[in-house]
Amino acid sequence: MKRIIFIGETGSGKTTLMQILNDWEVKYHKTQQVYFTDNVIDTPGEFMENRFYYNALVSSAVGADCIAIVQSIHSSQNYFPPYFSSRFTKPMIGIITKTDLEHSQADLDLAQKRLRLAGARKVFSLSAMNKDGLTSLKEFLLADGF
Repeated sequence: MKRIIFIGETGSGKTTLMQILNDWEVKYHKTQQVYFTDNVIDTPGEFMENRFYYNALVSSAVGADCIAIVQSIHSSQNYFPPYFSSRFTKPMIGIITKTDLEHSQADLDLAQKRLRLAGARKVFSLSAMNKDGLTSLKEFLLADGF
């Protein structure tokens, strides 16, 4: 399985994704520091929300095979600058979370547009709560190459 780093704003679902990919019980946990497991690197949302910490994200990503920028379907703020992927030496994907919440096609389109503009080559839409889209993400992480 590819080792993936989750980068995104506070509350976007990064820690929940880490818990699901590690087959752990899903429970709220505020990430206060970079958290490393065998297959996931979880980062605090504040690292994305404050440009001062961008170098910490780049340094933390060294041990990852893939960068995942995580965007909630309902996020009104876009923290990912255009071509954000150029800061990293690894391929970048986008993950739209919380798709089980009520949303419009325009919400989904906007989230995809933000992630693609930041440099995501592939975008996954999923819900951790009802497991929609998780199979596709897991298959991607298990596959060879990008």
